[in-house]
Amino acid sequence: MMKRYFSILVIALFAHAVLLSLPCHSQVRTQEVSLDEKVERFLDQMRRKWRDFNVPEEDGKILYETIIKNRYTKALEIGTSTGHSAIWIAWALSKTGGKLITIEIDEERYREAIAHFEEAGLSRYIDARPADAHQLVKKLPGPFDFVFIDADKDWYTQYAKDLVSKLEPRGCITAHNVVEPRPHRSGGYWNGTEEYYRYMKSLPEFETRIHPRSPAGLSLSYKRTKE
Repeated sequence: MMKRYFSILVIALFAHAVLLSLPCHSQVRTQEVSLDEKVERFLDQMRRKWRDFNVPEEDGKILYETIIKNRYTKALEIGTSTGHSAIWIAWALSKTGGKLITIEIDEERYREAIAHFEEAGLSRYIDARPADAHQLVKKLPGPFDFVFIDADKDWYTQYAKDLVSKLEPRGCITAHNVVEPRPHRSGGYWNGTEEYYRYMKSLPEFETRIHPRSPAGLSLSYKRTKE
């Protein structure tokens, strides 16, 4: 009788321990769902209100999908504007356990972006810095596994030169409003993003393409692993 009672007690204690562990996982899942709902609600409210050089929604989705697919965690954005792209990036990083550094030189846009991050519930995943990216990017130690460039187009190539050595293997540098180079009568190229694309295509350690779904020329450059 005592042996049977002991067995029942052991089973009961084990079941109790399992039940105690369930709320923890349930709570984490509830927090994830709650954040998703908050971000989705914010993006829905803002869908037709973005301005100041923010990315279109489809490009935001591509950034999100790229981070989720590759499990990136160390992200850098050059050119926050008022925060649309950063919200898509940070939302993805909230699922991979990562964080975003984003740089904006315009103080008014920076303040508006900060308010948007708070409203979307993503502030803890974003390190927003009001600074001149021309200087700051050079000083950032890295490493990064994801970069998004959406700032002054004539500086795209220099940003890339400052970052390729700081990007981890399998990492990705993305850039906005990029077009493939077209010959110019003077022998040069039409704009900075064409020069940037030509530069990235010249690097043997990178595989570069423009995403076919992007409505605004979102290029992706994946860094190959060393064999």
